[in-house]
Amino acid sequence: MATPKRIYLAGPEVFFPAEEHQAIVAEKKRLLLEYGLEGVDPLDAELAGSDSEAKFRLGHRIYRANRELMDSCDAIIANLTPFRGISADPGTVFEVGYMIGQGKPAFGFTLDNRYYRERAGGTDLDGLGLSIEDFEMSDNLMIEGGIYGSGGQLFVADQTGEHHFFSAELFRRCVQSLAAEAMGENG
Repeated sequence: MATPKRIYLAGPEVFFPAEEHQAIVAEKKRLLLEYGLEGVDPLDAELAGSDSEAKFRLGHRIYRANRELMDSCDAIIANLTPFRGISADPGTVFEVGYMIGQGKPAFGFTLDNRYYRERAGGTDLDGLGLSIEDFEMSDNLMIEGGIYGSGGQLFVADQTGEHHFFSAELFRRCVQSLAAEAMGENG
């Protein structure tokens, strides 16, 4: 892997109140800067909408702007803590897949240390009689498998962080692993 410079910061934080989002992103960017890396947040693409613009059109503009940000980045660090359900935020999962599809390394973290199966009820079948995967992974096998297949790593919290959806220590471990992986290939 070439030494990454710009790191895309994916996660559900974009849905948090502005002050909370800004505080978490500022900490992520600060930690990356310690390693000479630039953090790129999805909300760095400033898109002004107008009251007359259809929400559908605005949604597509946001998608294109975020895709352009991802294209400009060398790697991704994704917050894969379950959001609004038993799994990671679906937009974040798309972003991880998009970056992996470009051959870029993906790193992730989750503050929920339970396996996916446990979060899904811990049984063989769900309420509709459909099987629940059991691979002792933190999320769906395609997410975790993709991360490791890209040369990245998924970090799982031993305990809760300073925020329900963020741990500076866990994020730092992602950054250290990303930097070490880059040094190992270039050193």
